[in-house]
Amino acid sequence: HPPAGPPSRREPPAGLGLELEVLRDTRNRTIRALCGQRSMPRSVWDLPAGQRRTLLRHLLVSDKYRFLYCYVPKVACSNWKRILKVLDGALESVDVQGKMDHKSDLVFLGDMKPEEISYRLKHYYKFLFVRNPMERLLSAYRNKFGEIKEYQQKYGVEIVRRYRKNGGNSAGDDVTFSEFLRYLLDEDVERMNEHWMPIYNLCQPCAVRYDFIGSYERLRDDADHVLERIQAPSFIRFPERQAWYKPVTAQTLHYYLCNTQRRLIKELLPKYILDFSLFAYPLPNITSEFCRQ
Repeated sequence: HPPAGPPSRREPPAGLGLELEVLRDTRNRTIRALCGQRSMPRSVWDLPAGQRRTLLRHLLVSDKYRFLYCYVPKVACSNWKRILKVLDGALESVDVQGKMDHKSDLVFLGDMKPEEISYRLKHYYKFLFVRNPMERLLSAYRNKFGEIKEYQQKYGVEIVRRYRKNGGNSAGDDVTFSEFLRYLLDEDVERMNEHWMPIYNLCQPCAVRYDFIGSYERLRDDADHVLERIQAPSFIRFPERQAWYKPVTAQTLHYYLCNTQRRLIKELLPKYILDFSLFAYPLPNITSEFCRQ
């Protein structure tokens, strides 16, 4: 049961207000400018069938609280799914331990009829969360190839076979970051696995007018903002990070970027350029000076 007393959402630290305002304004202006171009989709129905299917598969629905959430893997989506399940009564608490089931007890916009989809897109509160693109890729690489056998066997074995001389004996658990980036370079964006598909392609911010774009870097404060906006019960708060989770630090990112061929990173950037520019993330610093530090 909810504790007595007023909601206890956290206030953003003093001094961050202006910085956040500038960031959000930059994002909004960039999205408006890019999405205003004639060639860009104006609605979900303007998208080619494959792109529309990907988008609708990533939009989760809460009819009770009238919102749509576009989930992006490696941007705290497990915790948001946990919150959706609690709001829907399928889960008792956000703190319930155990492996996350990413399909059951969730409602996907893609499972609805066209008129139901259009109604919700027009009338519901819509939000997504974004993350520095290189950090997200590194997080996916470390998690999927360092810990998850299914990914090692499905992708890792093929990546090593393709990009390493005599790589035929690999179990897929020793993929290097450079090999992973080479694989991404050769992969068609629209056929990518969702864990490394660009956020732009997953959530289509030109075809869907999002009311709020939160970021991984200010996860707690932005999550509190959304919970307040959807009028979630005050006892629901954003879950703490799981104890086993290994975060990507600035130092980790520095190490991986500076130990990867610059040419590889430069060639990969165009594939993720919309994520960098639309969501106001700086391009990775891979200068010799930065890497010597």
